[in-house]
Amino acid sequence: MKVRFLKSSGAKPDYPFPYKPEVAIVGRSNAGKSSFINALCGQKIAKVSSTPGKTRLLNFFEIEEALYFVDMPGYGYATGDREEAKNWKHMIEHYLKNRETLRGVLIIMDIRRDWGDEEEMMKDWLTHFKIKWAVILNKSDKLSNQQILKREQIIQKEIGEAPTYILSSLKKQNLDKVKNLILKEWPK
Repeated sequence: MKVRFLKSSGAKPDYPFPYKPEVAIVGRSNAGKSSFINALCGQKIAKVSSTPGKTRLLNFFEIEEALYFVDMPGYGYATGDREEAKNWKHMIEHYLKNRETLRGVLIIMDIRRDWGDEEEMMKDWLTHFKIKWAVILNKSDKLSNQQILKREQIIQKEIGEAPTYILSSLKKQNLDKVKNLILKEWPK
């Protein structure tokens, strides 16, 4: 997959010109957002860190010269102070609410975690603003097949009808289904 990093930005005047559809990547700190991007793209384009909260700006990547990926700071635990976390929240909300080329949002979740208040708030917000969204249950390689099925059922009850994909960024499972969603279904 042809990918290139465009820029990091914290405010609309610095975003790339909005002439391509965009897919935003959100999720808790350390859910595997950067690993997911790297696995999907087949190359190390997003920085992966074992320390949560390293992504501090919106990182724009061009995918297949067809769309932009927007890697967002994680919610939940982060190494920044309260004021910085508040600014991240404002930056993310402003982007999601106002970006005219946004076609969908992928919520990346560690399959071992429960659906929490932050995910529920994101779901309600995206639904309210009629933004398409899907859930990527990442890190499935850390569980047995039986555990995966159980976790999927529990989380599916919380999210309802949204598309859900079981994924292991490490083993690169189910990436083709996600590529189809973001490259063919959402940009329409």
